[in-house]
Amino acid sequence: MNFTDQTAVVTGGTRGLGRAITLALLEAGASVHATWIGNEEAAAALTDAAAPFAGRLHLHRFDVSDEAAVEAFWEKMQALPDGVQVLVNNAGLRRDAIAPMMSSADWQAVLDTNLTGGWLMSRGAVKNMMGQRYGRIIFITSPAGNHGFAGQTNYGASKAGQIGLARSLCKEVAKRGITVNCVSPGFVDTELLDDLPEDVRKAHLASVPQRRFGKPEEIAYAVMTLAAREASYINGATLEVTGGL
Repeated sequence: MNFTDQTAVVTGGTRGLGRAITLALLEAGASVHATWIGNEEAAAALTDAAAPFAGRLHLHRFDVSDEAAVEAFWEKMQALPDGVQVLVNNAGLRRDAIAPMMSSADWQAVLDTNLTGGWLMSRGAVKNMMGQRYGRIIFITSPAGNHGFAGQTNYGASKAGQIGLARSLCKEVAKRGITVNCVSPGFVDTELLDDLPEDVRKAHLASVPQRRFGKPEEIAYAVMTLAAREASYINGATLEVTGGL
């Protein structure tokens, strides 16, 4: 896959799946603008890891659910001579609790980041991409959006919303050469699994037919596939990368 001379934006791009996607795009020749919000150590580590890529990594610290911050970011991107070709909506938040015990604040925070943040970033991307008559927008969603998991009503709702958003948006922008798709990772060995109780972690592992968790690099490969120029007739799709879950 060759992304030379392309510019990509990866939200939540400094750790976990986002880090793997950022590094894969850099290795394929892209310039990558990775957003982050709180983990300075992860941002510094990614900067070190990207040292061989000739200054093609650019970090931006802001909250994707902050409309003013998102608009300011896209104003900067609008100044790029060749625009942005790829947006990966990866930034995500999880605050689990069973519904009777979930606070309104935790419900809203997850919806704000996962769903509203993805919409705000996609709105800016479409404006940037329309003049080029080309673009790739990809949402990192979850099987929780289809199957649901106990303790994740907020997360499941946000991920189902992403799929609906992508399917509607793809119909609006298809004539402009912009595709909108989702990648739905199963259980991937990142920090999102680290805070799960051991019995829950074992139950998740037992539910995967391949009897292992995925690797971030395997998700990055799926993202790269949908982001490629050759993926021009894949639109409104959700690619499951779950080990058969």
